[in-house]
Amino acid sequence: MYLDEILAQHREVASRDTRSVPELLEATKTISRSRGFAKRLIDDSKNALAVIAEIKRRSPSRGLLSTELEPKVIAEQYEHAGASCISVLTDSEFFGGSVADLKSARGAVDLPVLRKDFTVSLNDICDAKLMGADCVLLIVAALKKTELAEFHNFASELGLDVLVEVHDEPELNLALEIGAKMIGVNQRNLKTFEVDHQRAVNIARKIPSSVVRVAESGVRTREDAIRLRDAGYHAILVGESLVTSKNIATTLNDLRV
Repeated sequence: MYLDEILAQHREVASRDTRSVPELLEATKTISRSRGFAKRLIDDSKNALAVIAEIKRRSPSRGLLSTELEPKVIAEQYEHAGASCISVLTDSEFFGGSVADLKSARGAVDLPVLRKDFTVSLNDICDAKLMGADCVLLIVAALKKTELAEFHNFASELGLDVLVEVHDEPELNLALEIGAKMIGVNQRNLKTFEVDHQRAVNIARKIPSSVVRVAESGVRTREDAIRLRDAGYHAILVGESLVTSKNIATTLNDLRV
């Protein structure tokens, strides 16, 4: 059970965090305004399917993906190849990421950046702001409804965009209930890590047109991208296919349909 193990570790770390929310909020006042993650996806999707290009060192299912990954270099490659936004894994234990990875990537480009991690506390959201992220991830399967609503409102008030991740229709309904404006449909089962390539297409029909729609996981080919574009998605989030690509520019260009 990947998700259960990951969440247990993150909640255990959060339980030891003695920093107060007020002191962290005070620190965020020095951080410049966010770059507008959702707006960039909306704007770019008017011309082609937007791509959120992910910086990902390893995964629980596939292990090490890249031995020579330099966040600054790959972020620059993503930007030059036409990515709309960047996603950076900051989980260290399971994905080999770090806060330093995000800071390095964001400092190298002008693109909005998503902190891809398992948000389990208000402090996590403050940390995302402090490290320079423009957007945070909230996973419906990982949170109680009260947490989901509280975290969503808190992040929004901090000036962060929020990508609310769902895996099925009940989770989608919950995301819509708490006012999610940007929804990511993860085609990967976070308990088994298997991918269902039809999941995003099926759920797309249920997402209101006013919501920014992102398809996540298992997007590898131009055909995958075309199918998701035609289903109504504004953007796709792609990690492994890009990180392991021999030619990032070619791979990314193929996905911008």
